[in-house]
Amino acid sequence: MQRSRLRLALFDLDHTLLPLDSDYEWGEFTIRIGWNDPVEFARRNDEFYAHYQAGTLNVHDYVRFATEAVRLRGADAAATAHQQFMREVIGPAIHPQALDLIRQHEAAGDQVVIVTATNEFVTRPIAQALGVQELLAVQLARDANGWYTGEIDGIPTMREGKVLRMEQWLAARQLTWADVDSTFYSDSMNDVPLLEKVNHPVATNPDPRLRALAQERGWRILDLFSADASAAATGAPAAA
Repeated sequence: MQRSRLRLALFDLDHTLLPLDSDYEWGEFTIRIGWNDPVEFARRNDEFYAHYQAGTLNVHDYVRFATEAVRLRGADAAATAHQQFMREVIGPAIHPQALDLIRQHEAAGDQVVIVTATNEFVTRPIAQALGVQELLAVQLARDANGWYTGEIDGIPTMREGKVLRMEQWLAARQLTWADVDSTFYSDSMNDVPLLEKVNHPVATNPDPRLRALAQERGWRILDLFSADASAAATGAPAAA
């Protein structure tokens, strides 16, 4: 008897489940709490963000930059700061529409996974706040004392790297893409490789280029944070 296919609901995080970029907002938060020079850090953070939006980001350079303040402050100060970040920035940005969408997939028996290009330090508590246990984020290398070095451990979850990390996740469970029925929600052209790989791509709060591509290819479009989000989906259902 043939086993039923595992149903996967994959989610990008920034501008998909959240109406903001958590990595960028963490950088802005470190300025507000005095961890970074407001002028120079803001200039470089904006520059990196522009490269990300354009699909030209050097993720290794960015991760060294983005984690520097955390690395210098140490684990205790970093944890305390992140708790404040969750209260002040992320908590208010978690909308019922996003939670409802995740819970709908869980109620249908789908395995929910967040696949994000933002690093694990920033995103692990966010995934937990969303009630999602499975997180594929940029893994941070650690030194002999267990603290971050500023380097990336393994394949970064960016562009084609999201596909490769998902394939590793599947292989660890003795699965391939052929064994799953997969849906992926994303806002960004950076995620086209994974959107093309899954059975059901959903352009979610898409940037203009992704919206145009989704319309061209007949992909579902979901404007999750609009007032009439429930009526904003177009095209084929996300899952058969």
